Amino acid sequence: MFKKILSASVLSLAALGAAHADGPVRLIVAFPPGGPVDLVGRVLAEQLGKELKQQVIVENKAGANGNIAAAYVAKAAGDGSVLFLTSVGAVSISPALYKDLPYDPVRDFAPVSKVVNNATVFVVNPVNPATDAADFVKKSQAASQSVAIGSSGIGSIPHLTMEMFADASKANVMHVPYKGAAPVINDVMGNQVSGFFGDVPGLIGHIQGGKLKPLGIAAPTRHPLLPDVKTLAEQGIAGVESNNWYGIVAPASTPAATVEKLNQAVRAALSNEAVRAKLEKFGAQAAPSSPAELTALIASDRDKWTALIQRKNIRPE
Repeated sequence: MFKKILSASVLSLAALGAAHADGPVRLIVAFPPGGPVDLVGRVLAEQLGKELKQQVIVENKAGANGNIAAAYVAKAAGDGSVLFLTSVGAVSISPALYKDLPYDPVRDFAPVSKVVNNATVFVVNPVNPATDAADFVKKSQAASQSVAIGSSGIGSIPHLTMEMFADASKANVMHVPYKGAAPVINDVMGNQVSGFFGDVPGLIGHIQGGKLKPLGIAAPTRHPLLPDVKTLAEQGIAGVESNNWYGIVAPASTPAATVEKLNQAVRAALSNEAVRAKLEKFGAQAAPSSPAELTALIASDRDKWTALIQRKNIRPE
């Protein structure tokens, strides 16, 4: 009996050892270098490497609203060597948008931890006469034609937030989809479209530089970098809350012990004062979680966004 127990223990330890890669950890980002997700990934990677005592390398696999990166990680080995820094889109929005995803957000991933919260802010060109979002709604209702609001694409957080805003406020607005955030931001600054709902990290530099004017925050509380900008709820536009959070997931085959090790490392990295300061400087708010909490968040956001997508009959191009 002792031999059997010893043998089982040795096999268990061997399996646990095999589940921990000795080489570098690759943190897959589904967007190009220089964007908000990439910036968060690179801030996190350095400290995470110190916590894991392994090099953590950010690897960009952009395209298809995050689906390319998600499919890649879903098929990776569950040894902790490949992780996915995902935004809410790939795991909670894409399932409602696409019939034939090359991965299953529930079956193919083991949630590790939420990383940051990203509040959504409504911005317009500084010459826009609206003083806040409520005033923007009144002016749109008095306009002779619908006011153009751009987004980074059909089914994106900016698009879905705009749809919630239109429903809640009865604003007279028209959706104009772009291919990515950069061109629509440029067109708002050029006054080619009237407004945009985007993540604070992607817009804070333009706001602080006076190139964009914030009219409201689509979040339950004001943002620390924009303390004078009221939430939409404060302006009488209730129920419009949009958090484009980022989180880390691993391949589903990753053992629970490895997921727990990774979770503790992410928590430790995000508790580092220098890391938090870097994230907060460009508008991201460090928000680590347990694996169970991230699992619940993915599910609740999937329900939330699926209901909106189905109600508005939103279909990808």
